[in-house]
Order: sequence, then structure tokens, then C-alpha cells
Amino acid sequence: MKTTKTILFLSLMLSILSQRTGAQELFVEPPSKFITSFPFRMLTGGVILIKAKVNDYPDSLNFVLDTGSGGISLDSTTVIEFGIPVVGSDKTIKGIGGIRKVSFLYDAKLKLPCLEVEKLNFHVNDYSLLTSVYGIKIDGIVGYSFFSKYIINVNYDSLRINVYSVGEYKYPSSGHMLNPMFTALPIQNLRFTDNGKFYARFYLDTGAGLNFLLSERYVQDSGILKKRKKKPLITQAEGVGGRASMRITTVTEVKLGPYRFRKVPTYLFKDEYNVINYPFLGGLIGNDLLRRFNVTFNYVKQEVHIIPNSHFRDDFDYAYHGLSIYFIDNQIVVDDVVTGSPADKAGFKKEDVIIALNNDISNNIQVYKTMMQEIGVKMNFVVLREGKALQFTMKPISIL
Repeated sequence: MKTTKTILFLSLMLSILSQRTGAQELFVEPPSKFITSFPFRMLTGGVILIKAKVNDYPDSLNFVLDTGSGGISLDSTTVIEFGIPVVGSDKTIKGIGGIRKVSFLYDAKLKLPCLEVEKLNFHVNDYSLLTSVYGIKIDGIVGYSFFSKYIINVNYDSLRINVYSVGEYKYPSSGHMLNPMFTALPIQNLRFTDNGKFYARFYLDTGAGLNFLLSERYVQDSGILKKRKKKPLITQAEGVGGRASMRITTVTEVKLGPYRFRKVPTYLFKDEYNVINYPFLGGLIGNDLLRRFNVTFNYVKQEVHIIPNSHFRDDFDYAYHGLSIYFIDNQIVVDDVVTGSPADKAGFKKEDVIIALNNDISNNIQVYKTMMQEIGVKMNFVVLREGKALQFTMKPISIL
């Protein structure tokens, strides 16, 4: 009996030793190393704008840093302005406005401070709409082609991007690790609540200047809004490829990891081109929600680490006015007025030019959009219509 116990003990020890020996032979990944850090600007909706150069062209260009992009791209007007040679193709891209055929700038460099990213194939698209939305020239979008090569930390407190080499990275001890699945885009499982609990997959999209978006098909199939007494309001949103009419409402709660957000503004998108990829996904999480965390994107390890920052408890924008404005030819122009909305009741019409808001004559569309987020506050506009100056008063209402 003693001999049997001894044999079992030795057998167990040999098994443990062999496991330890095998563990010692596993490949040890080299530590990640800091490469560079550079500032970014945050546009309305939390969208990230960075400066970079392409090849040996001397001017710095404005790029949106976008986890919702499966590659990297240049604006068609920028290509024409700089005389950048491109090659035609039969490839197409999908956006909220439709499907477009694109050309390419092959084997190019993206030059960031202390970092050159080589062998990039930029596709060319028309971003004039995004330029008019933000009032700043948008020269391109930086997506998967950049994120997949490095570990990217986005710090919304310091407004800086920190870039690290791929390797063993030491995350902060606090915060939470998301483990999304990846195609070219990060996809996160998420729970949200509204007349029940719902679970679905969503894109993590830093290029979307909103909090939360649901596919109308998902909304219909899941019955989320069936018991609602208050109907969603009509609005307009913009993205790659064009603009689209959407509805806007709120959902009771969105839970990202252990973090909960209540009464979250939510766009409902009639996705005619299935950009959202329903039924595989239900929608997307935009950067007006993600900017409430400092975020580290590690595409190689398929990890996204989030830690609440100073914006975590920022108020959501519940204001609704039904007025769509764009910066066109150095003027802030009304493009659309929703029938029955506060803007319609105030007297706005398509092609009106806004020259002042509450005595602010800066002609800065982002400043004006921020001012228009106040619920129930009377706003005084001076508008040019057919050469005549008119005054309007508008009071945004709440979507709650």
C-alpha cells in the first residue's frame, strides 16, 4: 500500500514538473515600447481629429481617427489639390449614404510625429460632406491600417494619442478590459435596457459622433419600442457616403463592461445598404460615449481597455431643434428643417444663412452646434434670406 502511494505521489510530481517545464518553454513576448505621442483635437460628438502628412507632400492634413474604418483613406478634393497620382479600381465601399467605387494611392507613407507608417494603400473618397459638418477640412480617415500595427492609447483628459509597439503591454490596474471580437473593426457584446433587457453585438466606432445607434430592423424585430407612448423624433445624420434621415430617442440604460449609462440618446437608422451588418450586429457605440473613457486599443491581442476619465459624468445632449446646418463656402447654411420641429415653428427655411447666434458672430459651426444643445432656452438668430436680415427665436425641446 505504501509502495502504491509512493508511485502515485512520484507520478503526480512528474506531471507537475513536466507542466512547469513546458510552461518555461513557452515563447515570452517582448515588452511593448513607447514610440511617440501627439495631440489631437476633439470635434463635436467626440470625434478625434489628428494631423499627419502623406509621403513627401509638405502640408499637414486633417485625419479622423476612426475604429469604424476598415482601412485608411484620402479625400478626393485633397488628392486633386495636391496632384496626388491615384489608380482607378472596381472596389467599392459602403456608407450610410450608399455604395461608392473608389480609386487608390498605393504603397504610401503616413507621417506622424516621430513615426512613419509605411506600405499603406489609401482609398480615395469624397469627404466634402464631413468638411461641411465640422467646418474644418477633412483630408482623410485613419482606421484599421494604422490600428492593426500598434497599441494605441487615446487619452481624452490630455487630448493626446500615445503609440506603443506591439508586445506585452502593461495596462492600468484600474478600469476594465473589454475583449471584443475583431473583423477589421472591433465588435463588442453589450447589454442595454428599455422595456426589458436586450443583448446584441455592436461596432466600437470612434468615427461616429453620437452615443448609441440601433438598426431599425433590429428595433422592429426585437420590439424594443412597442410599449413606448412617446414617439421618436425625426432628425438627420451624416457619415461616409452622404446623409440620411434618422429617428432619435433614448434608451433607459446602456451597460459597457461594468459601467452603466442611463437615458442614453439613441439614433434609429433605416439601414438600406446594411452597413451595420444586421442581424450579425444590432448597431454601433459612438465616440460621444467612448470619449468618457481613456481607451487603449490593442488589435493584435483583441483587447480594448477602458478607464473612466474626467468626462465620464458629462451630461448627454437631449436637445432637439430639427435644424440641419452645414458650413458651405464660408457660410453656415440651413440644409434641412424638419416639419413641425422647433426650427420649423421658428420660421427657418432651407438655404437660410445664419450670421449670428445669441450675439456670437464667430461663424464657427461647432460653437453654434454646442450652443444649440441647451434645452428650453430661447436662442436668438440673425439669418440672411435673399439678401435680407431676419431675426428668429428658437427654443429646443427635450427628446426625453
